[in-house]
Amino acid sequence: MIDPQEPLEVQIERQAKIIDALIQRATREDDIGGSAYSLFQSAIALQGEVWEKNRELERALDTLGRASNQLRIAEFAREQTQRNLADAMEAMEGGFALFSDSELEICNDQFKHLVPDLTDMIVPGLRIEEYLGALYQSKDVIWDPSAGGPAATRGMGVERADGSIVPPVFGLRGDRWFQITHKRASERKMVLLSTEITSVVRQNRFEKDRLIDEQTRFVQAAFDHMTQGVCTFSAQGSLLIHNDRFRELLRLPVQLVRKGTAVAQILDFIFRNNMLSSIVEPLELRAWEEQIKSGQGLRRQFRHLSGETLDIQIHALPDKGYIMNVMDITAEIHTTHILEQRVKERTLALTRANERLKRKNEEQARVDEQLRIAKEQAEDAMRSKTRFFAAASHDLLQPINAAKLLISNLSEYAGDLQIGDTVKRLDRSFVSIESLLQALLDISRLDSTGTEMSIGNFCLGDLLTGAREAYAGLAEEKGLRLDVVTSSLWVRSDQRYLSRSIQNLVVNAIQYTSRGRVLVGCRRRGDKVVLEVWDTGIGISKKDQRRVFSEFTRVTSDGAGFGMGLGLSIVDRACRRLGHPVSVRSKPGIGSVFSITLPMVVQEKPDACCDLDQSDSPAEDLDLIVLIVENNPDVLFATTRKVESWGASVLTASSTAEALAQVSELGMAPDIILADYQLDGDDSGIKTILSLRRETGAHIPAIMITASREETLAADSKRHDFTILTKPVQLSRLRPLIDWKTSKASQRGEEEEDEEESA
Repeated sequence: MIDPQEPLEVQIERQAKIIDALIQRATREDDIGGSAYSLFQSAIALQGEVWEKNRELERALDTLGRASNQLRIAEFAREQTQRNLADAMEAMEGGFALFSDSELEICNDQFKHLVPDLTDMIVPGLRIEEYLGALYQSKDVIWDPSAGGPAATRGMGVERADGSIVPPVFGLRGDRWFQITHKRASERKMVLLSTEITSVVRQNRFEKDRLIDEQTRFVQAAFDHMTQGVCTFSAQGSLLIHNDRFRELLRLPVQLVRKGTAVAQILDFIFRNNMLSSIVEPLELRAWEEQIKSGQGLRRQFRHLSGETLDIQIHALPDKGYIMNVMDITAEIHTTHILEQRVKERTLALTRANERLKRKNEEQARVDEQLRIAKEQAEDAMRSKTRFFAAASHDLLQPINAAKLLISNLSEYAGDLQIGDTVKRLDRSFVSIESLLQALLDISRLDSTGTEMSIGNFCLGDLLTGAREAYAGLAEEKGLRLDVVTSSLWVRSDQRYLSRSIQNLVVNAIQYTSRGRVLVGCRRRGDKVVLEVWDTGIGISKKDQRRVFSEFTRVTSDGAGFGMGLGLSIVDRACRRLGHPVSVRSKPGIGSVFSITLPMVVQEKPDACCDLDQSDSPAEDLDLIVLIVENNPDVLFATTRKVESWGASVLTASSTAEALAQVSELGMAPDIILADYQLDGDDSGIKTILSLRRETGAHIPAIMITASREETLAADSKRHDFTILTKPVQLSRLRPLIDWKTSKASQRGEEEEDEEESA
């Protein structure tokens, strides 16, 4: 019946009404009941209720009093906080404004009076968008050009709702500058601060002007101390900086060398007064002006009206301006003229002296002319020979390679037939042709000044094994014993030319040895390796030891051995180019020892030396799929027949495209690729190998069979992991190399499978 939330007076009034009502009810009951005891009992109950209501009223009054005191304390604290906040805002050096829900809640006087024409609109409730828009349009605001103007999107400005950015720096009239920063106090509140940075801007401006002035003075001082006249012009052709020497040399009036003078005015003055005359070509003012404006360099020599010779140079500058240098070269020209005159006088004296000797030397002159013509013809012939041998390498070796492969196939079919001896003689003839051709090509390349050596580190084992395989048959035919002690030592040299040198020493030892043996091996001597070839041949006398390294030189003339006497000459030329000393020790009737001293290096790979010492006819057939890529039909046919005779399945192609088609039709990668290096057009064996590996996703073993001697081929073989065999192919090396390459690939595949299973 009584609401505690109502005012205290209302509650007391309601309680009084309730008490009166209760008393009246008790009176009525007395009248009705007529019992004194009932009246007394009702009075007692009524008095208890009145006391309980009084106690509740007293408690409510006490609570109301405490709440009133707390309210007065909170109100006092709020007023004190507002006064402190107002004092703090007014004490701030810059402008301060607090926005709640994008509406201005409070600001200080500095912020309100910052921009004069915006003072009236800065009142509580002002939206931040309205303030920024008015700031954009204010006539009192000067935006900082370095900040990009009102539409700038960089810096620390305030972002508007449309995504534009208020630049962080703006100025006011009177050269006053301010920086706007903002900070979000909470999700709904944001503070704008405006800080005056006038002193910083003015200091920066002062420092910039000071640096520019100092730089200008430095450049001007440098110009003034130059002995030549210097003048710079802007891209528009107006004068910027000059020195006094420039005006003195061109005899220009002072008003023409003031800053801002157009170059056309200076040129017009010079040409109009005929102050310069060209030494070489007529003067054309318009052409000269166009050449300067186009930024082209210009250099001319002129003779001034005063008699001086001037050298004028014009160069473009990075800012599309240009600089003009004027130099007085009169003294140089005069000195040159004196020297020329003295040369003429001396020449005349020598001419007269020569005339006295002319009659005596006419015949000698004719002889010298004939010798000169003969020398030129010889040099032309030598160059033609070099070009011929260099170009003929591939074309000459291709048919020999095909013939040797066909002879090898023919020898297998001939067997014990009567034609077998003829096939052997034919094979020896082609071996002789190959040796002679290789010798001629090697000499041609070594004589060519453009030949470069491919120096690298490699193991000697392969070279020694190759020499043994190449000439074991020749030694056997002569009844000799060829012993090659393989080595795992590493040396630094050109692998191709060193291999040819070793082979030439071995074949030279075999052809001049009729009985006994030939021994090839290496010795260590400090950081050097001495490769030696011993024989039990006829030996060489002391006088002949000096000439055995000359071309077409043979120790005997009785027809012993074979060849044209070029092998040792090639060894000497190649080793001299490589810097490897070559020596010979010999006794007639006992034998000879030829040695090559090589630089030894640290072994790079533990398994880099591979010994392919296997017989020419392995016990088992090649159970492989071999892809042969060769554009020469005869070589392709011969190679295919030979590989098929070894038991392999052969796929043939003449180009990369055909090879890809063959593999695609087969549906699997071949076991090995035998590819020629030079195919038709821009196609090559390297392209074939890489394309097949990429197409099949397998690292197919590959052997490059080529007659090319390009220096980059060795580097390509290391980078793309293929082996090089030169044409004509040595079948004794090809078959074991195929076995080794395929077995190595198989081992690698098994290791990869083991790694996958363990993973």
